[in-house]
Amino acid sequence: MKKIDKVLIANRGEIALRITRTLKELNIQAIAVYEKSDGDAYYLRFANKAVMIGDQPVKDYLDIKKIIQAAHQTGADAIHPGYGFLSESAEFAEACEKAGIIFIGPPPQVIKNLGNKVIARQIAERAGIPLIPGTQSLSAGDAGIAEVNNFVQKYGYPIMLKATAGGGGRGIRKLEEHDDLKGQMDQARSEAMLAFNDDRIYIEKTIANACHIEVQVLADRYGNVVHLGTRDCSIQRRHQKLLEVAPANLPGDLLENIHQAAIAVIKESRYVNAGTVEFLVDRQTGEFWFLEVNTRLQVEHTVTEMITGIDIVRHQILIAEGRALDFRQDQIHIKGIALEVRINAEDPHNNFLPEGGKHIDIYNPPGGPGIRLDGTIYRGYRIPLAYDSLLVKLIVWGYEWEQTINRLKRALMDFVIIGPNTTIPMYLSICDEKDFKKRKFDTRYVETHPEIFNYPNYDHYVIDDQVYMAMAEAEETVKSPLDQSIKREDLLSSKEKKHLTSNEIGTLKKAGIICSPIKGKVSKVLPDIGDVVLVGDILIDLEAMKMHTHIISEVDGRISDIMVEQGDTIDVGDALILIELR
Repeated sequence: MKKIDKVLIANRGEIALRITRTLKELNIQAIAVYEKSDGDAYYLRFANKAVMIGDQPVKDYLDIKKIIQAAHQTGADAIHPGYGFLSESAEFAEACEKAGIIFIGPPPQVIKNLGNKVIARQIAERAGIPLIPGTQSLSAGDAGIAEVNNFVQKYGYPIMLKATAGGGGRGIRKLEEHDDLKGQMDQARSEAMLAFNDDRIYIEKTIANACHIEVQVLADRYGNVVHLGTRDCSIQRRHQKLLEVAPANLPGDLLENIHQAAIAVIKESRYVNAGTVEFLVDRQTGEFWFLEVNTRLQVEHTVTEMITGIDIVRHQILIAEGRALDFRQDQIHIKGIALEVRINAEDPHNNFLPEGGKHIDIYNPPGGPGIRLDGTIYRGYRIPLAYDSLLVKLIVWGYEWEQTINRLKRALMDFVIIGPNTTIPMYLSICDEKDFKKRKFDTRYVETHPEIFNYPNYDHYVIDDQVYMAMAEAEETVKSPLDQSIKREDLLSSKEKKHLTSNEIGTLKKAGIICSPIKGKVSKVLPDIGDVVLVGDILIDLEAMKMHTHIISEVDGRISDIMVEQGDTIDVGDALILIELR
């Protein structure tokens, strides 16, 4: 057993601050790292020391050599990876070991095994856990297409294309029978390479109307394993979690079966430290299937801490020191219900468009009983362009479901963030939705409840630091289809504006001026000048947030000019292509 004195946190933002707080309670020095654009970041103020590791956004936090060098430079004897970045990198964990630095997480080989989703399925199968029907990694080219066709002949559509090295909801595509199989497989391989530097993919049968349930576990190196209950993460958008609940609302015997299945997978994989085992669950039949194991601290670990009173980060550190768990399963008591919502700088009315580059003009957070906030924003904070749009995590606790929802609603109503659009109004709308109030939701909740987006827009006016709101009717802001006829003055006005709304971008599209609806990077330009294009043709493939978005022609015509090329970084409203209308 080795006492840890200094921990370098190989991360940024709210999770870096959250880890720092626990380190201080353990009288361990916290070493923060940052790249140049994060030089004034809030989390740095709380660390014992901060080290700049470079001036390349994102890339520096992924540079193993720079992180190890910073640890040696500061005398850190351990590294905590947080979540994201290098947190699930077996190569990073192994580099820490070789450098004589404790990696606060599972052993490298365990990360490698569970990070490969095909091997993880084999481990779960050995543990006797039901699996969703699936394949090995698909072969390249026509052989892979043949393997998919053989699979669907047996199991049918729809199917899920997944990255073999994937996780966190990335690199996943749902395919229906009419979809372009080869094109979707090519896109899935491309996204997998972007996200995980590994283009291998496999397929699984789609489980309809399932709930996404995960189990938080802790395991020490002496074979002791405990679970800290479940979390329901079913409310998602594009396989990215929006809202998490602990514990899941399932019958007691089903919960216990899922708990024991999670522990069996952890033991079979020889897991050490904190981890999360994920399942898909059919509430109607009581069936459940293994999904994956996340070998890191989860964003939503907070709700588990609220219902158990256990500091998960603290036990990550103690386990890394070589200590045995100091409590048994029967000493863990789950009390009440906790909810977490991720308040992002995004506009749900505009396809969740990120608000990077904007500033927080006013920040008044809520408080009171049962409220927890994990974030690093403040008045004057500038939302970075290079990172995700998470502003703050709001976690609430209550004795029962109705109280918890009412507390969440009160906290959201008290929350004032002026500057960017945020997801706060959408969460308020969810609080009033009847199925959510009955605690009835699955992974198709957002898709099947479009009314949650019919909330009013608010214009905020700030006079002498007092915030006033003017409300627009939901119908005026959401249901605003473009007229087929385009007024010349509207077209000229839109062309001259620096910042365009989604409606203005649509107006220009119908005039043959194709502008970008999102920030992103040009992955591919398909037509050439002079080509004839028809409505529905793909013009440009954009990469944004490690996902691909197609820019589609909404008019028939001939390409008269192309203003971008592969590799260009573009902003919302930037002109991409001119089409001479036919």
